[in-house]
Amino acid sequence: MAINTIRDWITRVGIKGELAEHVFYVVLAVIVLLVCAAANYIAKRFVLRLAEKRVKGNKITWDDVLVESGVLRRLSHIVPAAIIRMFSGYFGPYTGFVQKAAGIYLTLVLLFVIVALLDAADRIYRRYEISKTRPIKGLLQIVKIASFIIGGIVIIADLMGQDPVVMLGGIGALTAVFSLVFKDSLLGFVAGIQLSANDMVRIGDWIEMPKYNANGDVIEISLNTVKVQNFDKTITTIPAYALISDSFKNWRGMRNTGARRIMRSVYIDVHSISFCTPEMLDRLKASGLLREYIETRQAEIDEYNKSSGLDPVKTVNARRLTNIGVFRVYIQNYLNNHPDIRQDLPRMVRQLPQEANGLPLQVYAFANTTEWAVYENIQSDIFDHILSVADYFRLRIFQNPSGYDFRAFKGGKPQN
Repeated sequence: MAINTIRDWITRVGIKGELAEHVFYVVLAVIVLLVCAAANYIAKRFVLRLAEKRVKGNKITWDDVLVESGVLRRLSHIVPAAIIRMFSGYFGPYTGFVQKAAGIYLTLVLLFVIVALLDAADRIYRRYEISKTRPIKGLLQIVKIASFIIGGIVIIADLMGQDPVVMLGGIGALTAVFSLVFKDSLLGFVAGIQLSANDMVRIGDWIEMPKYNANGDVIEISLNTVKVQNFDKTITTIPAYALISDSFKNWRGMRNTGARRIMRSVYIDVHSISFCTPEMLDRLKASGLLREYIETRQAEIDEYNKSSGLDPVKTVNARRLTNIGVFRVYIQNYLNNHPDIRQDLPRMVRQLPQEANGLPLQVYAFANTTEWAVYENIQSDIFDHILSVADYFRLRIFQNPSGYDFRAFKGGKPQN
């Protein structure tokens, strides 16, 4: 009835013949578009808002994500597509074109709905702890790519008037092209499976990859890339497959252990190394950390020298305690009694090969924290003490001469 009314109105205004038919189709198209716009406005303004209120008013949380991801808003575009399809039969010779346009529009709407659903699924999944060890973002990106490929084939088939199934069957001939175009995606997909299956990296892991200047926490694992927020707050993007083909350091084990390694050396001036005198040993016994060691060790040495007929004062090859040896034992006992050092993990103080800068005395232990600032404070406190107490053992810490040293030696008399 309404269609005939439009035709009668065109006739009354004096338009006849073939021109009247074209004007009819134009007017009908304008009316259909206006109806589509009105329907879309009503759907978004009233129906969608009502649905959003109901969703946010219930106790279920995952449906809130559907609203925030725009799933319902994109679904509202199905109404205009349905209206165009419904009126397509009135466009005479243009019916096929209008139907194809409606089909393409509907296909695009469904594709964007699928994308929104996948985004919502990822956001819901990331609320669970397992998302840190088994991220699915890369898998969802593969599904998105596959959806757009299938959607593109459906649209092309619709425009060409071909069966989409037939076109899908012929896609094998384009495999090489797709392999070239989506090379990074395919490599990333395979890498993502390997990273996930082998639990090589998780969101939140601290990784270090010097090749890409990456040193920080993993904040995102996607199909093609892994994003790392460095400690200077810059973002480094690493190809996912690079984590398989290249080596990188993952500090997760350190965090899981709850301890962080201290491995630093102090350099002793070799000219300050000497045997301990009886007076020095008596003074060092005052330290509770050394009394038992000195008494036990000195008794063993005295027994050895006596049985060997060696006089420590006159014989150079007699056994005697050295200040560097006692100093090393002192640091070891200091670590063994330090409240911030893990006693269930290795602790040692060892000499390294002598260098031009002196004799390295390396401290190897584990702090009982993984927090950066706390760890640095513990490490600094330990070495503050070591550097300060070295003079008590008549040892000098080596350092290259400075302007102060040259001024101190002015006139040939060193100053302390």
